[in-house]
Amino acid sequence: MTKRTFAAEDKVAAIRRHLLEGIPVSDLCDELKIKPTQYYAWQKQFFENGSIAFQRGNAKNRKQPNDRKIAALQDKLRRRDEVVAELLEEHVQLKKELGEL
Repeated sequence: MTKRTFAAEDKVAAIRRHLLEGIPVSDLCDELKIKPTQYYAWQKQFFENGSIAFQRGNAKNRKQPNDRKIAALQDKLRRRDEVVAELLEEHVQLKKELGEL
């Protein structure tokens, strides 16, 4: 007897059908040709790892500090450009005063 493997999506679909559609576990097991213990192992794993699904929202929270850092760096660049512009203006003025322009 060869061991069959199921994709994660198939396992979630089976759990969903039982929990949301009310399909009995025995019917799902007959359909998928698995033992009820296998189904309950999937369900246990699903609930133990369910918090991972909500960690994507945390990615947004982790991204916010990067957004602040980017804004700070952009502000720093803007100030640097202003300083460079002032220095260039002073340089041109000095050249004009010295008659080099």
